[in-house]
Amino acid sequence: MTRQSRTSPAGSERSLHQAYDTALLDLDGVVYAGGHAIAHAVESLAAARADGMHLAYVTNNALRTPEAVAEHLCELGIPTEAGEVITSAQAVARLIAEQVEPGAKVLVIGGEGLRVALRERGLVPVESADEEGLAAVVQGYGGPGLEWGRFAEAAYAVNRGVPWFASNTDLTIPGARGIGPGNGAAVEVVRIATGADPQVAGKPLPPMHRETVLRTGAERPLVVGDRLDTDIEGAFNGDVDSLLVLTGVTDAEQLLRAEPRHRPTYVDRDLRGLLTGQPEVAGRDGAWRCGGWSAVDAGGHLELSRAGDGEADPVDGLRAACAAAWSAAGDGVYRGDVGKALGALGW
Repeated sequence: MTRQSRTSPAGSERSLHQAYDTALLDLDGVVYAGGHAIAHAVESLAAARADGMHLAYVTNNALRTPEAVAEHLCELGIPTEAGEVITSAQAVARLIAEQVEPGAKVLVIGGEGLRVALRERGLVPVESADEEGLAAVVQGYGGPGLEWGRFAEAAYAVNRGVPWFASNTDLTIPGARGIGPGNGAAVEVVRIATGADPQVAGKPLPPMHRETVLRTGAERPLVVGDRLDTDIEGAFNGDVDSLLVLTGVTDAEQLLRAEPRHRPTYVDRDLRGLLTGQPEVAGRDGAWRCGGWSAVDAGGHLELSRAGDGEADPVDGLRAACAAAWSAAGDGVYRGDVGKALGALGW
């Protein structure tokens, strides 16, 4: 089934960690939130690795270096080498290097991750828009301490015609205290001041997928993420399969209303889904069934019911509801009422 025609989450008789050679894992909202590992992440990843699956950590957060990310993962109990971490800083540095001369000066609006990635490509990070021979401006997440004046510095250069790049445009970023503004919000500040648009490297765009494949050598990758508009759309753009986990920013209603490029191949509660097969979602006479649930679009509203007397996993119910909604929506977005279906799931 192609991404364009997906009308339901897929099933898999084999466990996902055996069906795919490499898991391309998002970090924030999938592996950890803030400084703490998400429930079941550490043991699930350890089991997948022990059984032969390669793990790569793919993040749009350009603030930290791969070494710093790997160190953090090790502290959480997930043994990781720097080479297993791929960041949007690396993707945007490659994108810039392909368009400027070796040794060119690049104005950095962001953190150390950007500076390290630029040096890896033979570029020279600088701090002022007034640098002679400035070849590019690059903007990446700089954390809550990034000074407002840095946005002005970017605007000065961009308004003079210096090419502008952004590691990613995620509007939000999850943390230990909740959801905060991401690099996309900072990019909008410069956009408003200049009227310009940056070249963007991070998920869901092709430069990030290319960087990931180049660095991992994955042949049968599975993208694992929590965001429809970055992780899942990035998998769609790269024509690879995806697993959405419900531990981050995407909620059940957003999933039910997903447009085709935001519909994951698989849906599961958390990273334990890597270690199992995925149940079949079967359709018949307009109704979709998964596990102990049955779902149907009843003329503009979604109906979800228990299909038997046994145990009924709410995630199976969500899978069935997705199939009913996506099938009814076709290539569009489901506009019907989903309130009763979500109530039946307890969401």
